[in-house]
Amino acid sequence: MTSGSDTRMSRRTVTQAACAWIGLNMAGGGRAGAASVSPRPNIVFIMADDMGYADAGCYGNPVIRTTAIDRLAAGGVMLTRAYANSAVCSATRTALMTGRYQDRLACGLEEPIATYDIGLPPGEPTWIRQLAAAGYWTALVGKWHLGGLPHYGPRKSGYRHFYGISGGAADYFTHQLIPGTDQFYQDEARIHDKGYLTTLLGNHTLSLIAARARDQQPFAISLHFNAPHWPWEGQQDEAESRRLAHASREASGGLADYDGGSLETYAAMVGAMDSQIGRVLDALEHHGMADNTIVVFTSDNGGERYADTYPFTGMKTELMEGGLRVPAIIRWPARLPPRREDEQVVVTMDWVPTLLAAAGTAMPADYPPDGQDLMAQMAGQAAAVPRNLFWRYHAQQQRAHLQGDYKYLEIRGNEYLFNVRHDPKERANLKQRDPERFERMRAQWLAWNRTMLPFTPGNYTGSPHGRYYVDHYGLEDDGLGTG
Repeated sequence: MTSGSDTRMSRRTVTQAACAWIGLNMAGGGRAGAASVSPRPNIVFIMADDMGYADAGCYGNPVIRTTAIDRLAAGGVMLTRAYANSAVCSATRTALMTGRYQDRLACGLEEPIATYDIGLPPGEPTWIRQLAAAGYWTALVGKWHLGGLPHYGPRKSGYRHFYGISGGAADYFTHQLIPGTDQFYQDEARIHDKGYLTTLLGNHTLSLIAARARDQQPFAISLHFNAPHWPWEGQQDEAESRRLAHASREASGGLADYDGGSLETYAAMVGAMDSQIGRVLDALEHHGMADNTIVVFTSDNGGERYADTYPFTGMKTELMEGGLRVPAIIRWPARLPPRREDEQVVVTMDWVPTLLAAAGTAMPADYPPDGQDLMAQMAGQAAAVPRNLFWRYHAQQQRAHLQGDYKYLEIRGNEYLFNVRHDPKERANLKQRDPERFERMRAQWLAWNRTMLPFTPGNYTGSPHGRYYVDHYGLEDDGLGTG
């Protein structure tokens, strides 16, 4: 029998060899274009949806082929202690847009946003608005999920152009969540493009890059894939799309995360996304933009049903490491070294000050970010910054506080203290062994919580149900006493 540590070593060894091979092949490649490069970097921010920490080859996955993501890691910095701001989608996206804890805004209390009449206030400062004010051309391609159009929307929050879905999920072929209800948009107009959603998002991003190559204006493109979020449909699964549409009509509701799926389908969904990422990287090379374009890849939260969160436990909607830890890679050849792994603790909201500083701007002085500029740490030019990070999740009454290697955690009134570096599975509760640290971190969480907006009975919160998740048997309510 192979021990857990030996298994991890074997997975990482294979991965490092693959990344080294990719890196060597990259070194021999040339650029086909000769376009002028702006002295300010372009930015392509790629976000996967519900992708697990270990769903990419460079993070140790032995099965799913992620050639492009591995190529990105080989050419840049792979962050091994990256966290999402929340264990669920729209809360993290609120933090990404503002650079602040999502709990400061009403829309950030939704886990996730479940109606179209709640969203990111149009007047709220955002990192995209700051880039636009600094002269950047901006676009969101993919998932929004921060309020229904036309009252809310990407173009109300700083993006010049939008092409994608407005809500939290959509069928990959019909682009609908509820059969018969379109939510695919170009700017503010509903559209009916035909094709597999992941491929359409890649196609549109390539057209934007080609258009931007013809002028001198720096650009920032947010490419927010819906993949590998449910429904569980690969590129060859149009028949499954029809089955799901029929099932949802019969149930008088929308698509459901617990209907269908398999490890093979999930791998195909990740692979389809990876192929589009590869096309984006190729386009940047072709147009002579790669050296001065910052490319970030990450996920909005931990993995769901079929994701690989090794070596962690927990999943989306849970504040255990598996629900919060995400892959995160940044490549900027003009500034960052290739093939570097970094253990600096990073959280979603850090991307805002980090990328704005790289672009020569910042959030407004009266709207300071909670995140930190960590580019020097990512470049290996400064020592790691110690972090105090906080989370809460309404379902199951969850609290978490990370301080260095230690994590205070509460779930349904049960309290824990873990050293997540030495105990990433969160098994050895140190609460009794280190009571002073436990009480201090608990008090710090309570103090932080008093500075945030309170949850209300009207806030939506989602949680795995024992009826549909066998590894959550006995968990038959949301922990709020509402059933």
